[in-house]
Amino acid sequence: MPKKPELIEVANRTVPISNADKVFFEGPGYTKGDLVRYYLAVGEGALRGAGGRPMALKRYVNGAAGEFFFQKRAPENRPEWIETVELTFPSGRTADEVVVRDVAQLLWVINLGCIDLNPHPVRAEDLEHPDELRVDLDPVPGVGWDQIREVALVTRQVLEEYGLVGWPKTSGSRGIHVNVRIFPRWTFPEVRRAALALAREVERRAPALATSRWWKEERHGVFLDYNQNAKDRTVASAYSVRPTPDARVSTPLEWDELASVDPADFTLATVPDRFARLGDPLVGMEDAAGSLDALLELSARQEAEGFGDAPWPPHYAKQAGEPPRVQPSKRRSAVAQRAPGEPGGPGGPVAAPSVPAAGQTTGRRRSSAPLIEIGRAATKDEVLAGFERWATRYPDVAARLEPADVLVDAMRGRYTTWYRIRVNLQHVPAERRPPQEPLEVDYDPFASGR
Repeated sequence: MPKKPELIEVANRTVPISNADKVFFEGPGYTKGDLVRYYLAVGEGALRGAGGRPMALKRYVNGAAGEFFFQKRAPENRPEWIETVELTFPSGRTADEVVVRDVAQLLWVINLGCIDLNPHPVRAEDLEHPDELRVDLDPVPGVGWDQIREVALVTRQVLEEYGLVGWPKTSGSRGIHVNVRIFPRWTFPEVRRAALALAREVERRAPALATSRWWKEERHGVFLDYNQNAKDRTVASAYSVRPTPDARVSTPLEWDELASVDPADFTLATVPDRFARLGDPLVGMEDAAGSLDALLELSARQEAEGFGDAPWPPHYAKQAGEPPRVQPSKRRSAVAQRAPGEPGGPGGPVAAPSVPAAGQTTGRRRSSAPLIEIGRAATKDEVLAGFERWATRYPDVAARLEPADVLVDAMRGRYTTWYRIRVNLQHVPAERRPPQEPLEVDYDPFASGR
C-alpha cells in the first residue's frame, strides 16, 4: 500500500510531500524530506533569489546521483494556486513556466524532485527586460579558490567604477557568481553586451588570472561567462542546493568573507544555522538597482578599438556581427594549409563559406590538436572523478598538463545536460603521449531515448 504523503502547513496552504524518506544524497544520507526542511528554513532567502521569476524545473526524481531532465512547461496537473507565465524562447517556441512567490509554492516545486532553483533573470511582469546581470566566474580545472576570489574582487572593483553593485555568492560548485541588480530598461542582447564588456575589462586588468575567451582551448584561469546573460539561460539561484555528493549550497556572502570562507563549508546541513544567525547578505539588493549606460559606453569604446561581438552558445541562431563558430586552432590550421595569397590563405582574401551540393558531405576537418577523451558522465563531479583516476595512472603526463589542457564540456541535449572531459596532450612529448583508451566513465546520454 502506497505510503501517505507528509503534509506541511505553510503560507496558509497544505503542501503534500511524497516519498519524504527517499534518499536524495547517498553519501550523507540526506532524504527528500531533509531537502524540503532545508528550503523551509531558508525560504525567505531562496525567494529573494528566485521569487517572482519564471523558472525552468530541473528535476532529479531519483536523487542527486540519478539522471535529471529540464521541464520548461509547468505540469498540467498542478494546484490552482501555482502561478505560471508564458515565456517565448529564442527558437520561437513558447511555454508556461512556474513562478513562485511564497514558501508553499517553493515546496511544491521541491516535491517535484527539483534540487536547485533555476530562474530566469526577468520578473514575471516584464519578460523582455532583465532586472539582473549575472557574472559567472567559472574556473578551468586546476584553478584554486584564491585565484577565483581575486577575480571576484577585480569584478567588484570594475562594477563599482561603472556605477553598479555586485552581490557575491558561491556557485555551489567551484566558482563564484556575482549578481547585479539593474533597472529593467535594457533588452537581453544589451545586457549580454554589457556583460561581455565587463568580462573584457576584468581580463584587461587581470590578464594572468581571468579570461573572456569563449573557446576552451584559449581559456586560462577564471572564465567570465558572459553568455549566461543570453535569453533562455538560467543559473542556480541563491540558497539553491546543488546536486553534489555533499549537498553543497550556492550561498550569498559578504565581500569581506571571501578571504576566509571555504565553499565546501556551505551545505544543506550547515546553511540553515548560518541563515538563522547572520541573516541574508542579499537584504538590500532590491534597493541597489543601477544603470547599464556606463558599461554599454565601455562596450562602444571596445568596439571602436576592434573588439566586436564574441561567440554565442552553439544552439543559438547565428547573430549579426558574430565571429565564426570555429575553434581558433581549426581556423589557423585551415589558413596554414592554403598557399599565401590564395582565398582564405595568409594574406589572401577571405573565402566565402562553401555550401555542399546535394548528396555531398561537409567534409568537416578533424581537430589537429592531440586530444584524447577521458570520459562521459551524467554529472560534472563524475567526469572529473574519472579524470582524477586517469591522472593517477599517468602522473608524469598529468604533471605536464596546463589547466587549459583539460577540457570539460557541458553537452546540452533537449532535456538534459551531460558532461564530457578531454585532454589536450600538446605539452606532452609525442613519444610519451598515452593512447586513447576505453573511457573512465562511459555514460550513454542517448540510451533513455531509444
